[in-house]
Amino acid sequence: MANHKILLIDDSLVIRKTVKEMLPPEKFKFDIVEAKDGLLGMELIHSCNPNLIMLDFFLPKMSGWEVYQEIQKDARLKAIPLLMMSGRKDEVTDKIPEPFEFFSFLEKPFDQKQLIHGIRESMEKSKKLVKLMASTPTDTPTMGGTSGGIELEQLQAKVAHLESEVAQLKKQLNQVMSFVKKKLQ
Repeated sequence: MANHKILLIDDSLVIRKTVKEMLPPEKFKFDIVEAKDGLLGMELIHSCNPNLIMLDFFLPKMSGWEVYQEIQKDARLKAIPLLMMSGRKDEVTDKIPEPFEFFSFLEKPFDQKQLIHGIRESMEKSKKLVKLMASTPTDTPTMGGTSGGIELEQLQAKVAHLESEVAQLKKQLNQVMSFVKKKLQ
């Protein structure tokens, strides 16, 4: 029996097959469960209790971005190591700015060394998140007035994310303004 269950959510049969070949179950003791769309992937996240989620960002039926958002709503799911994958990193960073603090990113195409590094990194980042969640006092009031710091932590994460987006927008605005000024001279 496998020691670790990987949920591989990717609409590309080639990627799913490649990952399976790069991580032979007998060597790495991984059981790979596959989903070809985000909706099936979400169902399997809840039913198969994976030790790692490999998530393509662009998926049919429910995008990887939507799956990611659903994962972030549930502290139990959020604690599962996550390896986001895409061949279009710029479109990922448009929605989730770097640095990716609690999950890893693997740019397609990738080789076996990059895949193994991404898996290890996602597991380390997950441990960091679990420690952070465990250190959050359980008597911290949340917006609903109940105990539990998870909702407050989620709000703080959203604020940090929004601050990062604002900083990026300011930078882009400054670049546009510089360009316009040069053209007007």
